[in-house]
Amino acid sequence: MKGAIFMLKKLIGILITLTMVITTSLLFACASSPAPVKISDRTTMEIVKDMGLGINLGNTFDSTGNWFHDVPGQETAWGSPIITKKMINGYADVGFGVMRLPVSWTVLMDDEGNINAEFIDRVEEVVNWILDSGMYCILNTHHDDWPDRFQNDKEGAMELYEKIWKQICERFKNYGEKLILESMNEVGFDNMWNQYGGTEGKAEAFALFNEINQKFVDTVRASGGNNAQRHLLIASYWTNIDHACCELFQMPEDPAKRCALSVHYYTPSTFCILSEDADWGKAQTEWGTEEDYEYLKGEFDKLKTNFVDKGIPVIVGEYGCTTSNKTREVAELWLNSVTEAALSRDICPVLWDTPRGEYDREKAEFKHPDFIKKLTALNDKY
Repeated sequence: MKGAIFMLKKLIGILITLTMVITTSLLFACASSPAPVKISDRTTMEIVKDMGLGINLGNTFDSTGNWFHDVPGQETAWGSPIITKKMINGYADVGFGVMRLPVSWTVLMDDEGNINAEFIDRVEEVVNWILDSGMYCILNTHHDDWPDRFQNDKEGAMELYEKIWKQICERFKNYGEKLILESMNEVGFDNMWNQYGGTEGKAEAFALFNEINQKFVDTVRASGGNNAQRHLLIASYWTNIDHACCELFQMPEDPAKRCALSVHYYTPSTFCILSEDADWGKAQTEWGTEEDYEYLKGEFDKLKTNFVDKGIPVIVGEYGCTTSNKTREVAELWLNSVTEAALSRDICPVLWDTPRGEYDREKAEFKHPDFIKKLTALNDKY
């Protein structure tokens, strides 16, 4: 009798344990893989048009270095406070329609290429805040040293690149169409081709670049869930407009036909990047001549002619200028002019912003609200 009671108690204990394991597994599955959200029939061109004006959450999850070893350390390494939902809502409240979330995945990855679990959980949390605010979210792979990796070990780099995207795709496969995945950031292969002179190695450099973009599309499309129809953003070579318009650059084959082009705009570089003279140029503090406007118009006309008019939407994933060596008036003139040049051609401009930029993250408010109001008002104009 005692033996029977003992066996009954043991059986009940096993059943309770199994129930707890199954319940925990289901809860975990629900937390990491939300129920699928239906993808609409809207085209990528319609999606990009709907985005309007965007902004980057820069110098945050894209930080790199060897002095941090955990997720909070990486998030704050380049001057950002820990991101809160209130901060994210502050961007949406003034009228930004899309937030680009740059992420450097390899900084906290193990030797086998597995993304740190706490890191991807944290990224997902911020992605959810962005989407909850009503904004679109562009998620990429940012400062992951792809030029060096691919030039030193192409096969190993391609395996790592594919493995990273498989993990990202698995985590976000059930998310809706307001989450866009971007193949890479500013990537090119200077050891193969000197883009500032000559053509030796140019065809090989572009061929490798095109191959990476194709691997990205193939990996996403094969990853299940909504990723078969997800809208994707394809980086151009060094995100350069002229390189995007070069015949050697090819948009990848996509069975879903849902790809947009990504370029960046920091032109003229002596105005946008240099705060003081450098060996490659003299810092420029003025902008706004007739020649300046004509050049700007010509660059965005090239994007419209070569892509938008052919049914390929364009996103300017980054644009901005340093303000430390110029008046606020001239900086705002350039920013407004670039924003209008993009929106008037159905191109989505995404402002580059960092913790020391336009937005005070601690206060969750913009430092120059009148300027931001004028900038976001261009959404209504176009």
